Amino acid sequence: MRGLLALLGLLLTATAADAFELNAKAQAALAKREAYTEVSPDPDGVSGHVRAVIDIAAPPTKVWAMITDCAVAHKMLTNLTSCRTLSGDQRKGWDIREHLTRRNLVFPGMRIVFRSDYEPVSRIRFKLVEGDLKVEQGEWRLEPLNGGRGTRVFYENRLAVDWPVPKALLRETLRRDTPKVLMNLRRACE
Repeated sequence: MRGLLALLGLLLTATAADAFELNAKAQAALAKREAYTEVSPDPDGVSGHVRAVIDIAAPPTKVWAMITDCAVAHKMLTNLTSCRTLSGDQRKGWDIREHLTRRNLVFPGMRIVFRSDYEPVSRIRFKLVEGDLKVEQGEWRLEPLNGGRGTRVFYENRLAVDWPVPKALLRETLRRDTPKVLMNLRRACE
């Protein structure tokens, strides 16, 4: 029974980003070439759930290369001070990476170690291995647009911290910063 529940939970998690339907607000933002982000409390009560989307006028291969290259990760994440692969190999379908970040108004400088599982040029699933977060689990999903000349990028993440930070403040920071990351990705790709 426990195995069946675990399998059901895995299946529900695996299809979460697929279920992200573009509502009228998301469609309007995309039509104006803006990033759309929604942030909500996660049902567990201790984390925020981020879902976001942006259209980029670059092929999925270029967007993929930007998202997966540690050498240029700082172009997307402006508070990133270091990105390095600790083990695994993206070409073999997975790796474990470490991100070190600078302190900002809400978050202290952090060390985040996560595993990424790759489905080349379409999906990256990531999950926290260790570090200064309590929870981090999500994915990037790329869909070709305009016959492969463009890319729709979906981003989803569950994030929680152990610090005495009001959950509403955490969610507001995610609501403000996630579109910036996506816009930085677009600038780097276009």
